[in-house]
Amino acid sequence: MENMNVPKHIAIILDGNGRWAKKRAMPRNVGHAQGSKNVERILEAADKLGVEYLTVYAFSTENWSRPESEVNALMKLLKSYLKDCIQTSKKNNMRVRVIGDISVLEESMQNQIQELEQISSKNTGLNFQVAINYGGRDEIIRAVRKVAKECVQGKLTLDAIDEDMFENYLDTKNIPAPELLIRTSGEQRLSNYLLWQLAYTEFYFTDVLWPDFNKEELIKAIEFYNRIDRRFGGIK
Repeated sequence: MENMNVPKHIAIILDGNGRWAKKRAMPRNVGHAQGSKNVERILEAADKLGVEYLTVYAFSTENWSRPESEVNALMKLLKSYLKDCIQTSKKNNMRVRVIGDISVLEESMQNQIQELEQISSKNTGLNFQVAINYGGRDEIIRAVRKVAKECVQGKLTLDAIDEDMFENYLDTKNIPAPELLIRTSGEQRLSNYLLWQLAYTEFYFTDVLWPDFNKEELIKAIEFYNRIDRRFGGIK
């Protein structure tokens, strides 16, 4: 990776866990478990490569429509992951933040998230964001409601509303926008992920299923990013 420009912030859509399991005649839940384990491997690889922020799409607002058994299994897996993440954050000096509307989650899970964020808040290594019950449209609507409430209360004027101000009401406040988005498993859509934040992000799509996505595949994505002549508003 010598002389490579490593993106400061990489966002990932972890896709293909179910297909990975199906190819092996295993239950979908096994694929999700393998995908969860792979997050740890990619976190370590990203940190070593010099990535400062990594954001993953763990559970979307649309995922509630999946079969109840699969939703329950995913929630159980997320609870277990968040518990393990406390030790991982200490060991790796990693700051963890959860984005999304956590108010609808079980109280015990909300407490887990708050504990994890508090414990890791002073860590100075990789910034790891986990999107749980997250949807880009939902995030923007929640932000608009906050802004509207402050306008009604007289705390905010219409003239004060601009892009920089609005970003302070998003879940990703104080987190820079991703330079690179990676989506695994061959799908080529955003699936309601970070709609505001991805306005100028480069997209990298790969057919590799998430449990098989490794450090070498991550490097391929970063090499792709380096081949792009990035321009903003026609100015290089």
